[in-house]
Amino acid sequence: METSSTSVPPSAAIPGGITSCPADERFPLPRMLILSLQHLCVMISGTVAVPFIIGSALGLAPREIAMLISAGLFTCGIATVIQSVGFWKFGIRLPLMQGVTFASVTPIIAIGTDPILASAGPAAIMQAIYGAIIAAGLFALIAAPFAAHLIRLLPPVVVGSVLAVIGVSLMPVAIQHVMGGYVADAGAPRYIALAFGVLVVILLVNRLARGFLANIAILVGLGVGLLAATLGGMADFSAVNQASWVAVTPPFFFGAPSFHLVPVLTMCLVVTITWVESAGGAILVGDIAGRPARGQDIGNLIRADGISTLIGGVFNAFPYTAFSENIALINITGVKSRWVVGLAGLLLACLGLFPKLSALVASLPKPVVGGAGLMMFGVLFAAGVKTLKVVDFDTDLRNFLVVGLSLGAAMIPIASPDFFHFMPDWSRVVFDSSVVLGANTAIILNLLFNGISPLDDHEPS
Repeated sequence: METSSTSVPPSAAIPGGITSCPADERFPLPRMLILSLQHLCVMISGTVAVPFIIGSALGLAPREIAMLISAGLFTCGIATVIQSVGFWKFGIRLPLMQGVTFASVTPIIAIGTDPILASAGPAAIMQAIYGAIIAAGLFALIAAPFAAHLIRLLPPVVVGSVLAVIGVSLMPVAIQHVMGGYVADAGAPRYIALAFGVLVVILLVNRLARGFLANIAILVGLGVGLLAATLGGMADFSAVNQASWVAVTPPFFFGAPSFHLVPVLTMCLVVTITWVESAGGAILVGDIAGRPARGQDIGNLIRADGISTLIGGVFNAFPYTAFSENIALINITGVKSRWVVGLAGLLLACLGLFPKLSALVASLPKPVVGGAGLMMFGVLFAAGVKTLKVVDFDTDLRNFLVVGLSLGAAMIPIASPDFFHFMPDWSRVVFDSSVVLGANTAIILNLLFNGISPLDDHEPS
């Protein structure tokens, strides 16, 4: 694992641009490119999935769905650069890869299927959706100065619970990928063999390799898996042939945005919920990377989310959050540099401008991604357990209730997706997401049993 070995003060630099803070480490460009490519490969399938699901559910034409995917890649790249590299008061300056949040899928589809909007036609639906997204971005910018208080809701018992919930909630996704995805022959032995072959390669590289090769164990596993899938006839590159070489996504592709009260309030609720997940990830990554996230840092995080969401609304994309897969990747590789993630964001934005390249990366077979996902999501759960090590379980048994019930609540949508069918559509963003339900449960129970943390506990002395 590569970490900074210098003992100079955090503000001092040594030759090569490396500082004493692992978050500021820089590597030679070839190494940076490979490490960045690994981050890109880990998160791209999730980024592609959200616009595809939304576009398909709203009945958009294939050309329009392809445009949503390109727009999502482009704007996720911009959001990642803003968050990891930062400028002025925008961005937390930690290695957080930004992706389109899955929490937005159900609410956006609900907005798009509203009878009143639907009667006005597809263009009016998309205009209302992007109006709501732009309004949510503005809301985040306004709320950011008060975000220092958000961290008071996130002591270690909550952060550890949320990370464990995220790991558990993502595991069914990895398992479905291992089975080949949602295909007619899902679960075929060849899919499962391919996925576990990828997992074995990653484990062997982690066990036997040293230095840089160990840092790119996930990328090696994905590469070997892609090669095996291609030789075995399980890779489909038809989308690459159909994609154009260059495409620039125009702003307001569907027309000028419109603003309606219920969609706007719905999207504001969505971005508020994603703050908890992003802040929890930032606190973990800050501890790992040697730059603990304080109250003002969380404000910069949310401010970056706000301007990125606003940009997404202009360029036909969706709200963002820190991708948990990439947080797990940092735990596995030990590479904590925000510059690596910033370069990954730049590459991601370039992919959005070159659809043929983005289609190539997105063509990674599901079992290949699933094999890597089994490790990453398991590691993310373990990171939550590690965070819980500092929690007092000996003298305050109520902390067991916070952790146990938040995990139990998170399991409800996984075990029974229709459990909350009786709830109104606007509330489904809370009850249909295991992460949101588990995180809210942890926060509420912690407030009930432990109260709100003093702000001074989270600020530098």
